[in-house]
Amino acid sequence: MRTDTSITSGPSDPLETLGLTPAQASLYNTVLRLHRATRDDLVQATDGSSEPIARELATLVRLGVVTEQGGEYLARHPATALGNLIAERLDRLAAESRGIDRVLGSIRGFIHQYDAGHDYQAGRFPVEAVGGADEFYESVIGMAVQSPPLTLLSAIPDGRMMSDFAHRYADQWIGAQHAGLLSCRVVIPVHTLEIPGLRDKLDRFERAGAQVRTLDVVPSWFLVAGADAAGLPPQWGGTLPENAYNFHLLRAPVVVAALGSLFRELWARSARLPWTHRDDVVVRVLRLAGQGVPDEMIARQLGVSVRTVRARFADAMAELGAQSRFQAGVEAARRGWLS
Repeated sequence: MRTDTSITSGPSDPLETLGLTPAQASLYNTVLRLHRATRDDLVQATDGSSEPIARELATLVRLGVVTEQGGEYLARHPATALGNLIAERLDRLAAESRGIDRVLGSIRGFIHQYDAGHDYQAGRFPVEAVGGADEFYESVIGMAVQSPPLTLLSAIPDGRMMSDFAHRYADQWIGAQHAGLLSCRVVIPVHTLEIPGLRDKLDRFERAGAQVRTLDVVPSWFLVAGADAAGLPPQWGGTLPENAYNFHLLRAPVVVAALGSLFRELWARSARLPWTHRDDVVVRVLRLAGQGVPDEMIARQLGVSVRTVRARFADAMAELGAQSRFQAGVEAARRGWLS
């Protein structure tokens, strides 16, 4: 039996392997042979047309395999040209890899949408009754221990709960935030900032990586714990202390998604704490990223999770109106965040 060896797994030309089209690879070889040539020389040597040749030359110059001097084109040394193409290829592969990571990271969201539809059709909305202040704070820490870091979104409408937090439970949550168990965003009424001792606790909370903002009025108490659970008071518009810290913990993706959307709307309208100018973690993340430090190393240096690093970057990009990390770094420097 004859084995057919004519089928190959990819282009045999090394330049095409590195991403050049056959026309670009051929043009580079022509420039290489002529060493120094005008565009007209290359049109004549390749029997091509002026406009396509001009486009391909511009691409080769951009890729660093050809250089242009006074209307003449010179081939870069092959070692330099191949090195530039390899670097370009590696950058593309890295970008593709990051894209794949984002797709893989979105799978959980699709699964929750699937579960939400399944729960809706089946009529299953698991509800757990939780009661007591100690049980409330401990239940949150318990969920965080099971799947760290737990992204916690919380809206608090009253001064009593903030007073309890400041005097009894803040240290526990600050420690959990520091340890990478929690990643908190909290919206509170602006008038609660007058509570004695609260400023110090909130300052420490933010230094641990949490984010706290204020509104004139917060419509009701609720929380969103990750993508799996949400907390609601016995009656919408109520507070936890007035209900002896009794609340309903729901594990229904459709409810979690709805409350998450509500929280993001409140967050967009809220203001930073008046005595803080910038989240220190955000500043350090932007500064290290601007130095080319990858997310994993930033997380190790700051003592937080990679997920927290990426969440802080996403928050900064949204606030800065940036479409890329590079643009975020430039805009942050322009606004004086990094000084």
